[in-house]
Amino acid sequence: MPFYVYKACEKGCEYCENTFEVWQNLRDKPLEKCPKCGASVRRVIQPVGIGVGWTKNLLSDKNLKEKGFTKLVNEGNGKFTKVV
Repeated sequence: MPFYVYKACEKGCEYCENTFEVWQNLRDKPLEKCPKCGASVRRVIQPVGIGVGWTKNLLSDKNLKEKGFTKLVNEGNGKFTKVV
């Protein structure tokens, strides 16, 4: 089950004034009111975390060679040079 982040639309309590998280089933309807004070709330869209360092290691020349891949570098005018 994912968690969703909510924030008060109006003046709320200490719990909902900034943001709060709620674990909900995907089929559950979004919350309309704060569970503590009853103020109206809205769901806040959160960015997805992406691991940049992991991708760099995954696409390194050494790792590509170990996995049996060939890396080509575009030199322009349709010419490619094999690196790995």
